[in-house]
Amino acid sequence: MPWSNQTGGGGSGGNGGGPWGQRGSGGGGGGGGPWGSGPSGGGNKPPDLEDIIRRGQDRLRGMFPGGPGTGGGQIGGRGMGLIAVAALAVWLATGFYTVRPNEIGLNMIFGRYVSSSANGLRYNFPFPIGSVEKPLVTQNRTIEIGVRAVETGRRPQRPTDSESLMLTGDENIVDIDFTLQWQVDPNKVTDFVFNLQNPEGTVRVVAESAMREVIGRRNIQSILTTDRAAIEAEVQQLTQETLNGYGAGIEILRVNLQRVDPPQQVIDAFRDVQAARQDQDRVRNEAETYSSRVLPEARGEATRIVQGAEAYRERSIAEARGAASRFTQVYEEYRKAPEVTRERMFLETMERVLGGADKLILDQPAGAGGVVPYLPLGELGRRPTPPAATGAAR
Repeated sequence: MPWSNQTGGGGSGGNGGGPWGQRGSGGGGGGGGPWGSGPSGGGNKPPDLEDIIRRGQDRLRGMFPGGPGTGGGQIGGRGMGLIAVAALAVWLATGFYTVRPNEIGLNMIFGRYVSSSANGLRYNFPFPIGSVEKPLVTQNRTIEIGVRAVETGRRPQRPTDSESLMLTGDENIVDIDFTLQWQVDPNKVTDFVFNLQNPEGTVRVVAESAMREVIGRRNIQSILTTDRAAIEAEVQQLTQETLNGYGAGIEILRVNLQRVDPPQQVIDAFRDVQAARQDQDRVRNEAETYSSRVLPEARGEATRIVQGAEAYRERSIAEARGAASRFTQVYEEYRKAPEVTRERMFLETMERVLGGADKLILDQPAGAGGVVPYLPLGELGRRPTPPAATGAAR
């Protein structure tokens, strides 16, 4: 047994020892307990609390120099004072803290903001009087909307389409994945700490709302082709303005569109539509090219015909005026000498008529004999061969 048996003087039977002292058998022995002697006469008596407190105080005074009984109470009180001073010094020393280069310290007293601290070793009243918040102000943080990957085994899967599917201005649906980079505004750190309970969640909701508003003002064709940069700039501006209205103390650095596609369920049909539109554009361009080539040619031909007609008109008018002038001049000469003019006109007419014809002239009197008139009708129709052609034939 871990304790030794002792014999009590009050009982006649065997006395068993225990951790609390002796325990008698029957009614004659007195049993010991943890607080002193056991009750007499077999009755249960509660422990004396005043005696327990007095014994604890005596033991505590005995721990200090002098001990109880010889002025030790006065020396023990001085030791308690030293312990209190040391505990106060240790408590005050816990108020020192370090602010890193990418942090700003916000000092608070009883939960109220009082000042800010720059980099280095700083001090504020320790808990529970004071507290310090040290937000990161130069860290670039990224929020992914529609592009987050959730690891399931070995294959990453995109989240639900509720945050990436958006309605366009022409009542189409587009699947957009984009990222937003932001940081705490160094000039508005208190707004960031005290005005927002969930900064990342707030930025995510505001950015998604801004993207839906910007997409809802555009057609799907421009969204997929030419307006990506404009969309990024508008979303960044709208998100920043909304957060400034909240007093969030957040600066939006940039918005990047990662993927802009039709929904997966209709992407094949949409690609067919895109191919058809490209064919339409190609045919239209070919038609415009043909029109650009044919129309100038037609305009040039029309201009040539108009100019030819105008030239013919001018020539005809000039010739008519010349003929009229010549006739007038001939008439004037005719009035001066009618006989000479008639003779000249006859000779000029005969020259003009007979100049290119074959002629046979017989110079003899009308009644003379000996010559039989013969007209070589077959030879009259032949033209004499020019000398150059005859030499070449030879």
